[in-house]
Amino acid sequence: MKLLLLAGQSGAGLTSALGALEDLGYRSARSLPTELLADFAALCERNGDTQAAAACFVRSEPDAQAVIAAIEQLRQTGCDCRLLYLEAEQQVLINRYKFTRRPHPLSNTGVTTAQAILQERDILMRLRAAADYKLDTSRLSARELRETVIRIATGTQDRILAVSVVSFGFKYGIPADADLVFDVRFLPNPYYIPALRPKNGTDVQVREYVFRDGTADEYMEKLCSLADFLIPQYQREGKAVLTIAVGCTGGRHRSVAIAQALLEHLQDRGILAAAVHRDWQKG
Repeated sequence: MKLLLLAGQSGAGLTSALGALEDLGYRSARSLPTELLADFAALCERNGDTQAAAACFVRSEPDAQAVIAAIEQLRQTGCDCRLLYLEAEQQVLINRYKFTRRPHPLSNTGVTTAQAILQERDILMRLRAAADYKLDTSRLSARELRETVIRIATGTQDRILAVSVVSFGFKYGIPADADLVFDVRFLPNPYYIPALRPKNGTDVQVREYVFRDGTADEYMEKLCSLADFLIPQYQREGKAVLTIAVGCTGGRHRSVAIAQALLEHLQDRGILAAAVHRDWQKG
């Protein structure tokens, strides 16, 4: 039997992830005590279930260690037990708790939400290290979270990694969530052409100008080759979301044109990818 355990930071999307698995037909259990994991797996097998999922809400280091031990015991019985760990950036979690107006499970008198998040992160450190899959939900929409969890559950390894290509302007700062940053300020700048200045990098004329002397073509060849090499490495490491940031001075022309070209390359390779043009209305 296949058992997918969900664990991670409170507010990172455990409930939504479990809902996606339920829609796939998984027998599920919410807030299942660690000591009942083996019984839950056995019950599912007796009922003829071939796939099940359980969300483990860990509140202490002993709880985390117990989950790790339970996974090992289940694997020894022949159960295909995997652990999906969900996490998010501290400020994102704080904002989510502000929006829902619910307290963090570890917050109490004298403990702020930020302190509770850090405390929980320390508690979960060993569990995170033991995870088969790690999913950062900071920049995922509800739909993207659902799609990523489904890909993990169905074993479509070649498409687990979702790539976000972000164009930006250096004068507005590098995106905080960027995993890879590329500087394209050396390319021909349409800003100095009056007819092109009000347009952006998705415009055909702007793109042709950026690619006019062959430098951008050579750069794209190297950039795409690097992406083709790196993405499988990140997939094997268990990374679920990769943010590639491409920057020029104002984030309107060159970075947008290159980001769009990279997006097209990734999509042609069958990779789940989307583009975000952060500053194209500013530059």
